Amino acid sequence: MRPCKGMSGNSGLAAAIIFLLGMGTLLPWNFFITAMNYFTDRLNNTKGTNGTEQEDKDPYMFGNLSVLLAQLPLLLFTLLNSFLYQHIAERVRIAGSMIMILLLFILTTIIVKIEMTPDHFFSVTMATIWFINMFGAVLQGSLFGLVGKQSPKLNSLFMSGQAVAGIFSGLAMLLSNILNSDPRTSALGYFITPCVATLLTLCCYFILPYVIPDPENGSTDKSETKNEPLTDIRESVTLVKVKFNDDSGLDTNGKAVFNKSDSEACEKLDDFKQESTEEKSTVPQVFKQIRVMAFCVTCVFAVTLSVFPAITVRTKPTGFFKGKEHIFVPLYSFIVFNVMDWIGRYITSRIQWPSKKSYLFPLLVVLRVIFIPALMLCNIESSHLPVVFNHEAAYVVIMSLFAMSSGYFACLCMSYATQLVKPKDAETAGALMTFFLALGLSMGAGLSFGLKMII
Repeated sequence: MRPCKGMSGNSGLAAAIIFLLGMGTLLPWNFFITAMNYFTDRLNNTKGTNGTEQEDKDPYMFGNLSVLLAQLPLLLFTLLNSFLYQHIAERVRIAGSMIMILLLFILTTIIVKIEMTPDHFFSVTMATIWFINMFGAVLQGSLFGLVGKQSPKLNSLFMSGQAVAGIFSGLAMLLSNILNSDPRTSALGYFITPCVATLLTLCCYFILPYVIPDPENGSTDKSETKNEPLTDIRESVTLVKVKFNDDSGLDTNGKAVFNKSDSEACEKLDDFKQESTEEKSTVPQVFKQIRVMAFCVTCVFAVTLSVFPAITVRTKPTGFFKGKEHIFVPLYSFIVFNVMDWIGRYITSRIQWPSKKSYLFPLLVVLRVIFIPALMLCNIESSHLPVVFNHEAAYVVIMSLFAMSSGYFACLCMSYATQLVKPKDAETAGALMTFFLALGLSMGAGLSFGLKMII
């Protein structure tokens, strides 16, 4: 595997494109859910029995159903992508998904200005949520498979881009709350931004083949890529021929004599032949090699989503931000989380500890479960549990460690998985890991309902 060969002159551009691709996979959905006030505002006004308007807090259970309809297609289509990606061209899966997401956000933007009954609006929004996450699942699985064939550093950059998407949506929420913007006005900004971002991501994807090589094909320099393997074979064959036709290559009995350099040449021929004829492993075979990392990434996201954001957004400030929940929640429950999550992912490009085969790695991942009770024992609104960490500073420290460890271990899991398989199986490993990532998200979302009942 030669992920970086031929791209030394374009390494900075390649890194930027991979980063933007990562950001583009999650930024649309992050901005969609950031507009929650807009959705609830359009759904909460219902007609009372006397013909007057009365406000119900959540007549459609929009919050719960939106989570459910987001996770089901994400889980289903990441699984399908793991098995079917070999039968559908990569460009069709990635570019096609981006185009469909773009069209769905254009539709969502147009609907902001169209009046309709809450029932019709609810139906259209639920369908939009389903299809955005359906195409998002295919997009994520395909891009993780694509990036999995590259170097671990680029894998880390891709996941860092995903974390930055959350930072932008958090900043948008904070700005909207500070300015006290009208929900519909804010929604226009929330939906137009993903349209622009998706167009940019699509352009980046089309540029990618000219900047970064496909490890299975070698360098991006076509002349070099075409000739390099043939040159190696030609040199090796010539060497063997010389040995057989030159008396200096024969012993006293007329038998060929090979020294170390000759043996290496023959080994090169054997390796190239094996690499050329080797087929990709089946999905079960790849899963067997990455099963520990699959368990770890599931555990990481199950723990993270069980309390974030369902529990963390209910934390009340007691110090400087007391009475300023509209600033505290987006700042400390979203921006701090996403910034620390991004830092955790970035660290993996510098430090990779524990190693991928260390028993300590899955142990540390499982130990993250301690953050669940720690965050539930903060100053949660209307909680029946005792408040152990009352001051908001304690909450910020716990949240920072929680987010950093989430980003760090999630990124390591995705990077290690592709390192545990052969280069030709890296795409399969990436697609499979995306399914288990989605499985962790679904388990965490389901667990959050139970935790909300406890508090």
